[in-house]
Amino acid sequence: MGKKKEKKAKKQEEKETAVAAAKKPKPTKPPRTNGHPPITLTALDPVITIGQESKLDADEPPVITDSGNIPQHLLPQTPPEYTSNGKLKGRYYDQEMARLQEEMVKLQYWVKEQGLRVVIVFEGRSGAGKGGVIKRITERTNPRILRVVALPVPNDREKTQWWFQKYVAHLPAAGEIVLFDRSWYNRALVEPVMGFCTEEQYREFLRSCPQFERMLVRSGIILLKYWFSVSNEEQERRFQARIHTPMKRWKLSPMDLEDRRRWVEYSKAKDTMFAYTDIKQAPWYVVNADDKKRARLNCITHMLSMIPYADITPEPIELPPREEDRGYIRPPITEQTFVPEIY
Repeated sequence: MGKKKEKKAKKQEEKETAVAAAKKPKPTKPPRTNGHPPITLTALDPVITIGQESKLDADEPPVITDSGNIPQHLLPQTPPEYTSNGKLKGRYYDQEMARLQEEMVKLQYWVKEQGLRVVIVFEGRSGAGKGGVIKRITERTNPRILRVVALPVPNDREKTQWWFQKYVAHLPAAGEIVLFDRSWYNRALVEPVMGFCTEEQYREFLRSCPQFERMLVRSGIILLKYWFSVSNEEQERRFQARIHTPMKRWKLSPMDLEDRRRWVEYSKAKDTMFAYTDIKQAPWYVVNADDKKRARLNCITHMLSMIPYADITPEPIELPPREEDRGYIRPPITEQTFVPEIY
């Protein structure tokens, strides 16, 4: 009799447990977002709450020696020369940079002749070296063919426009190359990390950006995207150099300091950006940028290899003879204002 009561009590306990479990609300599965977990957001808080810290940005960048599909004439003409600490020797760097800048001149002639339209996007953390490589690309080229676009923060009117609208206005016409020193990817990096956009705006960018870039490519634009990857330690060293060098201090803005402080959030933002926008039609190309000189040479070499061109540099020009002097009299020098000759 005692065993029957014990068995009956056990069944009653199991029944009550089952009833309690049935009343308990079941956890809802998070909605799918193209294979990525959903993003939670409190107004004006950083949008990025997913992703892992990037391997390239957190650790020592890997050494990639494969030249890929780089044409032979763009490869180093002599073996690279390094210092004892692994940096490129200054003389060798200057020699290779001059050679590549000569190729850039050839490319601009070809782009102008063929009516090509080229867009090159440069993104990366603060201090990664984007400005340095842009400066070397434009140093010997014609600003009427190759121009740089570095837009300020959007004004009140631009904030009400379609996000890509202000960038579309700067796209190239036939025979032009446009370098974007930061670009529409502000909506994928700075804005969500700093809380300058809403979750809805951020999600819409991740959806529409690949479509926008596919439209650019379908229209005939050559689109190249470079991400400059710099390690935590190297960014710290460059920031310290900017702090202690008055001529470089202008490079360090309050946003750069926030970039430094929110290192992990920027890593997550970059990972998410790559997951959505590293598309076949416009892939991201990562430049290991801890060594500035090597990064510049590698980036320019790759860029030249991605736009097939021929050397159509004009032949040397023969100057026409100067016309004869037929009584020209120069006005008195005393009537002109000259710059003081201090040197």
